[in-house]
Amino acid sequence: MSDLPKIVDALALSAEHRKLLRPGEPMKDRAGRTHFLPRFFYEIPTWSDAKKWELTPRFTYAELMTVDCREADLLLNTFPHYVPCAISILGRYLQAFRESVGAPVYIAVNGGYRSPAHEHSRHASPHNWAAAANIFRIGDTMLDDQKSIEKYARIAQSLAPELHAKPFGHGPDESDDHLHVDFGYVSYAPRECEEAR
Repeated sequence: MSDLPKIVDALALSAEHRKLLRPGEPMKDRAGRTHFLPRFFYEIPTWSDAKKWELTPRFTYAELMTVDCREADLLLNTFPHYVPCAISILGRYLQAFRESVGAPVYIAVNGGYRSPAHEHSRHASPHNWAAAANIFRIGDTMLDDQKSIEKYARIAQSLAPELHAKPFGHGPDESDDHLHVDFGYVSYAPRECEEAR
């Protein structure tokens, strides 16, 4: 068994998987802007592999690919599981964030990758690209109030100009019970992949 996931072109997956993952298809965000869903995914054979394989020294695949029972189709709750390759970039941002805060960073159950078939995926979100994380706790601090969310949002945004943190609030572009960080809609094609269809 390899200790790294295999990269797959989702256009080569079964018709059932393609229908749910929608590789390369357009999806509109809340503002009506069109983004094209990821095409290249890591194949995670088992839950044991997801917990064992590290994205970084402090984050495993499992922490960023947990999908709950709201998933639209049971096929996406089985293995092998497919996660966009941009998850490796997200892991590096989260590692840098963890080093900056000097404490463990805890990701919400649905706070990492979400397929476009997920209940929370009515509009395009960086979560659909594996380019976002919802952090509910840092060390012993629960991120459920304005002071803690704003404090850690400032730290996250200081790491890189492209790293976005949702402001505190109760609207669709705000957060009041976790810290949402993302780096946009990144379509990552690994070096060994060809993008021609």
